[in-house]
Amino acid sequence: MSPDIPGIPSIDLLGKQIARVLAEPTTGHGLARALRAAAKEVELSRYHRATQRAFPDGPEERQTKVQIGGGSHQLDGFFNIDRVPPADFLWDVREGIPLPDGTVELLFNEHFLEHIDYPRSAKGFAAENFRVLVPGGQVITGVPDAAHVLNRYPAAPAEADETIRRWYSKRRCRDDINTYLDLVNYVFRDQDDDPNYTPHLWAYDFEKLAQLFTEAGFSTVKPWTFDATLANPKREWASVYVIATK
Repeated sequence: MSPDIPGIPSIDLLGKQIARVLAEPTTGHGLARALRAAAKEVELSRYHRATQRAFPDGPEERQTKVQIGGGSHQLDGFFNIDRVPPADFLWDVREGIPLPDGTVELLFNEHFLEHIDYPRSAKGFAAENFRVLVPGGQVITGVPDAAHVLNRYPAAPAEADETIRRWYSKRRCRDDINTYLDLVNYVFRDQDDDPNYTPHLWAYDFEKLAQLFTEAGFSTVKPWTFDATLANPKREWASVYVIATK
């Protein structure tokens, strides 16, 4: 269902202007960093607006099991919604979930929530989860567990070794994690200047996830026992998952 991207004049023009400025050797680091972030948002907007034009009423069929923001980890039997390919439906859920009220039985997302802004998008996302679920429907959410690193602070750099090995060993930022506080900062607000990675914008633990979904109207929020038949096995370590019931 992923549409081709038709020309959107104003967005296309903005993207070209950004590319021209980025190509100039005199463009400073600060401006270039901001423009790269803007260029990514332009790309996301093009996908989102193309889908809006191609499917103004949302997906053509009712969806009862939905994954949001799964990237390349697509779930069989789930309708996969994401901002960029691969996905069944390209959509920016910061603008809402493109599904009717009270139609979904199970929503799933992992290592997604920390990448959207708080409070507007995060609280809006939780409220949209509540809206689209049937009574008794559930959402499972997993995020990097902020408590995992905070409970060890202050600590010697060596105590960060396993986290670094599991999360950052393939990253260019590895040599910049010089103290334990550097690790805390990366977990909370990963701002690596690498286009292959999306920044962290907020940190979560069980208490914060429970508050977020309770505020959105969910009747119960409980810890979710990790199930590798659903969740990505590489996400189990140092993550926290909850299951919220409408």
